[in-house]
Amino acid sequence: MADQESTGATMLPAQRRDWIRAEIERAGGARITQLADQLGVSEMTVRRDLEELASRGLIKKVYGGATAPARSTSDEPGFEVKSHRELAAKDQIGAVAATLIQPRTTVAVSAGTTTYAAALHLARIPGLTVVTNSVRVADYLHAHGDRSQTVLLTGGVRTPSDALVGPIAVQTMSGLHVDALLLGVHGMDLAAGFTTPNLLEAEMNRAMVAATSRLIVLADHTKWGVVGLCAMARLSDASALVSDADLDADARDVLGNSVGELILAGPGETIVDLA
Repeated sequence: MADQESTGATMLPAQRRDWIRAEIERAGGARITQLADQLGVSEMTVRRDLEELASRGLIKKVYGGATAPARSTSDEPGFEVKSHRELAAKDQIGAVAATLIQPRTTVAVSAGTTTYAAALHLARIPGLTVVTNSVRVADYLHAHGDRSQTVLLTGGVRTPSDALVGPIAVQTMSGLHVDALLLGVHGMDLAAGFTTPNLLEAEMNRAMVAATSRLIVLADHTKWGVVGLCAMARLSDASALVSDADLDADARDVLGNSVGELILAGPGETIVDLA
């Protein structure tokens, strides 16, 4: 964001508003003073930009700043959109999650950008058998994985998250038993559990959950309190949840008392175990 301090004032208004919208979407919200400082423009300029964005329904104005608009339970951003969000947190989560997987075991990996981040680290583990419905994960492991690894890609119909879903994928997964599952989620909530906005992806992920006795959920802090259309598992079904150090205190309390083990990943792959 530092580069924006010197270039924000020279942006065209449309470019500046696109940047503001992306920042609010990334962080979930921002204060006027913060945005003005990052962009190197006046607070009045930021206020006008927020007014314009709010009038188009792209953000929600609140006292002193703005937040991302509420999304419906069926809202489903594609892989490319999600791949630009919380990059550092996802890499830290992926690195820590990979340490929970032992060599020469079988692991299922669901589709998603956080599980893809984990795959970059799984690639170095020898002797793994990886079962996945993610085209991205399979492609990466085929190209970069350890030579002793076996990668099995389920069949099915491709979703916006580059997941293969549908009866063929579910049937393939239902006949397997894996040592662990790395599951990415759209949202996590005390009442709703782990959810996704995609009906077919939910069915596939439930088949993955049923195929293992060790469910490891990967979810950054922005997923807390988000509820998708379909439930995939209860919080208590998770043997472990790997999130990041920005997870707020209330979420830590709830999740620490609900999942088997809560692990927070931080800079330098520091692990804080709160369970």
